[in-house]
Amino acid sequence: MELKLLLFLMPLWIFSHPLMLLDMAAGNFGVPVVVNGLYYGRATGMAPRARIAVYKAIYPSIGTLSDVLAAIDQAVLDGVDILTLSIGPDEPPEGTLTFLSLFEIFMLAAHKAGTFVVQAAGNQGPSPYSVISYSPWAVGVAACDIDRTYPATLILGNGLKIGGVGLSGPTFGGGLIQYKLVLAKDAVKKNSTFPRIFNADECQYPEAFDPLVVQDSVVICTFSAGFYNGNSSLMGIIHTANLLRFKAFVFVANPSYGDFIAEPIPFATPGIMIPTTIDTQNILQYYERVTVRDKNGFVVRYGGRAAISEGRIASYKGRAPIVSRFSSRGPDYIDQSKNPTDVLKPDILAPGHQIWAAWSPMSVLNPILSGHNFALLSGTSMATPHIAGVAALIKQYNPSWTPSMVASAMSTTATTYDNLGDPIMAHGFDLYTLYTSAPFGFGAGLVNPSHALDPGLIFSAGYEDYISFLCSLPNIDTAIVKSATGGVCGELFVNPSDLNLPSITITSLNGSRLVRRTVMNVGSKAETYVSAVLAPKGVMVDIQPSWFKIAPQETQHLHITLNVTQPLDEFTFGEIVLTGSLDHVVKMPLSIFPNVI
Repeated sequence: MELKLLLFLMPLWIFSHPLMLLDMAAGNFGVPVVVNGLYYGRATGMAPRARIAVYKAIYPSIGTLSDVLAAIDQAVLDGVDILTLSIGPDEPPEGTLTFLSLFEIFMLAAHKAGTFVVQAAGNQGPSPYSVISYSPWAVGVAACDIDRTYPATLILGNGLKIGGVGLSGPTFGGGLIQYKLVLAKDAVKKNSTFPRIFNADECQYPEAFDPLVVQDSVVICTFSAGFYNGNSSLMGIIHTANLLRFKAFVFVANPSYGDFIAEPIPFATPGIMIPTTIDTQNILQYYERVTVRDKNGFVVRYGGRAAISEGRIASYKGRAPIVSRFSSRGPDYIDQSKNPTDVLKPDILAPGHQIWAAWSPMSVLNPILSGHNFALLSGTSMATPHIAGVAALIKQYNPSWTPSMVASAMSTTATTYDNLGDPIMAHGFDLYTLYTSAPFGFGAGLVNPSHALDPGLIFSAGYEDYISFLCSLPNIDTAIVKSATGGVCGELFVNPSDLNLPSITITSLNGSRLVRRTVMNVGSKAETYVSAVLAPKGVMVDIQPSWFKIAPQETQHLHITLNVTQPLDEFTFGEIVLTGSLDHVVKMPLSIFPNVI
C-alpha cells in the first residue's frame, strides 16, 4: 500500500521546520548526521517508505488562516492518508466554541474523508488549560524528554568538575590543558561605560573588551537583563568569542535571575552553558579565591584556570520518558473562558525534546543554525511527526482501518511507565524538578508502535458520532452546529462523554453517571477479556460486563458506571484495563472531577 503524508511548513505558534517534520515522519533509512564535521550517528524516519506531499501555506514572515485551510482542503482532495500539523492558533477562537472554529471544522472534514489528523498540543506548558489541540477528531500530541543527553564538563584549576550543556568540542588538549579563566566584566576596557549601559558581562559587544585579556582565555559570560528580555543571544556570545579569539566561553546562570533552561546547540567555538545558580556560585567562589585585585577592585592577576571537556558524545542514562516542561497541558476546554469539556487532551505522548532531524542551511528564523544540514531542537512540533509516522505504519499494516481506529490503537497500547518502572514523571514550574505526571500531561501515555499494530480491541467513532457529540454539548445551539459542519443533529448522546473515545473524561461528575463504550475485536481470533479498574480517588467505577468473549470483527457494548464517593476540588485519575486471553492489554485512562455525591 502506498501512503501519502501531508506536512506543513513553518507553524504559527510552535517553532519548527519543514525538513525536520519530513525527516522525522518519513525520512530515509540510516542517513548520516554530520554537524560541524562531526558524525553523530544515523537518523531514520518513522515510516521511511511513505510518500510525502508538502503544501507551503506559511512563510517565515507571515501566515494566514485562509492559506492553511486551503492547503488542508487541497491535501484532502489529493487523497493524503495522514495530515500532520505542527501548527495551531495562538489562542482560543472568539465568539464560538473551540470545536467549531474554521480550523477545527476543516480538520473534521479531513477526518470525514478518511484522513488521519495529528496535531501538536502546544508549547505553553506546564500551565494547565494550555493545550491548543481541542477536538476529538484530531490527535493532540504531547512531547517528552528521552534518555539521550550530551553532557559537557567545565574543569576548574582546583580539580572541581561542573556539569553543563553545550554541543561543542573540547578546548585544545581535551580538557587536560587548562587556560586562563576570566570573568567578562573584569575584562572590560578601562574607563568604558559598557558594564553600566550594555551589560558587558553578557559578552554581546566585542568592542567592550580588552582583547589582550580575553584572547586565548576561557571567558565567563553571565545571563543578565539582555537575555531575560530577549535582546541578547548565544549568537552574540559566539560572535564575540570568535572575533576576540576566546579559547572558550562559559555561559553561567545569574543568582539575580535564577536558573535558566539550557538546550544543547552545536557550537563551532568550544563553549558550555551552566544553567544553575548553585554551580555558578561554585565557579565564582573559585574564581575570586585565586584572582588578585587592587584596592579599586581591578584585576592585577588572573590566577584561575579552566578547560572544557568534549560535549558532543551522547549519553544514554537516566529516566525517560519525562513530559517536557514546555509541552502544553490539559484539561481540554470548550471556549475562550477555558471551561473544561469531556475530552482528553493531549491524546498521546511522543519524543519531542532534543530531536535530531534534517534542517535547511538557510535557517531563516534561527541564525545560530545557519549552514547546518541537521539540527537538534525541541517542541511538540518535534513529537507530532513521530505520531504521524507511527500512524503510517499502522495504516499500512491495517489498510482498512479508519482514522479513529488508528488513534485508538495507539491510545490503548500506550505505556504510562518509564524505563525505570515508575509512573511517568513531568517537569513542572520549578526548573530541574520532577513530579508524577497524569493524563493531562501525557494523554494515554507514551506511544508503543509495535503494540499499536496489534491492539486487540479498538474504539471507533465516525463523522456522525462527532456531530452527535457536538449536538450533545451543554447549551449548544444545534443550528450553529449545522451551519458550521453541514451535519444535522440526529440521535443525541445522553452526555458528551458517551462519544466512543478510548478514554473517559468527565469534568463534573454529580452523583452518578453511566458512560457507554463499544469495542471491536480487530484480531484474527476470538478472545476472552477480563476487566479491572484502578479507580480515581473519590470515585467508584463499575464496568459491565466484567468479562466477555468476543469473536473477530465482533463488537461488545460496555456500560461503565461512575459514582462519587468523595467530592474533591480537582481532577483525579485512574484507568480501566481489559486483559485478553491472547495477551492483548487494552487500557483506557479515566480523568474525573468528582463534584457532589
